Amino acid sequence: MTAPAQALGRYRILGELGRGAMGVVYRAEDPLLSRTVAIKTISMVADAEERAEYEKRFYQEAKAAGGLSHPNVVTIYDIGHAGDVVYMAMEYVEGTELRALLQRGRLDAAAAVDIAAQVAEGLAYAHARGIVHRDVKPANIMVSREGAAKIMDFGIARMRASDVKTQTGMLLGSPKYMAPEQLRGGPLDPRCDIFSLGVVLYEALTGTPPFAGADLSQIMYQIVHAEPPPPGALNSRVPPLLDLIVAKALAKDPAARYPDARALAADLRSCQAEVAARAAAADAEDTLTLPPPRAA
Repeated sequence: MTAPAQALGRYRILGELGRGAMGVVYRAEDPLLSRTVAIKTISMVADAEERAEYEKRFYQEAKAAGGLSHPNVVTIYDIGHAGDVVYMAMEYVEGTELRALLQRGRLDAAAAVDIAAQVAEGLAYAHARGIVHRDVKPANIMVSREGAAKIMDFGIARMRASDVKTQTGMLLGSPKYMAPEQLRGGPLDPRCDIFSLGVVLYEALTGTPPFAGADLSQIMYQIVHAEPPPPGALNSRVPPLLDLIVAKALAKDPAARYPDARALAADLRSCQAEVAARAAAADAEDTLTLPPPRAA
């Protein structure tokens, strides 16, 4: 349903795309460049001092993310301020969130590996520029109609050397996809994104998250202490090599994980042929061989 005519800065609002904890995302038109954009609005806190700090952090993060230009990262075009909200205008992607795709069940193994490799390549590019996403999850990965995976919402990504601190005790990110060191509140580096991507890949391959529980405390305990079964134990189309890749991405100790996202992407790409061969073998086993027709 089309939203009533309204505007944010020079952008004309066309409709609402979704709502989150931090604000609303709209589809909008940029009349200056005649293109459709997505606009994420974030409501600012009421306290004047906190508001100034909040806005400073937002602009710093938006500026850092706005410098990213990669096929697997949603491009940020503009930032602005309107009333009690700050907003970020970004690339509009025709496609589906990975979260929505996973709600239908596990993905084809080849598609899951391809999406994860694309995300790893986008993260490697951001990490090389000092930006850690900190909230890699299916809801922040858009899959276009052509199969391109794009990382969204670097809104909580921060420069590693940022001079703007988060509020004490503020937990950034989605707990189910967080790395153990993130849950403990320890220092973070790009390897926390590698762990989160490992969780996403596991869920895409099996249709179930590697760490689950009845409540948040149980999920956190599982992430810190439990070792999930390999994806191949839940999906026969996952080859042993892919099990090893997922296990390395999900290592509890950051030092035991991939040293960087580029190395993870390279292993996923090298595994694609084996995944395809495994799928072909499984399809052959599933195919019923019918006897030739009897002669009249």
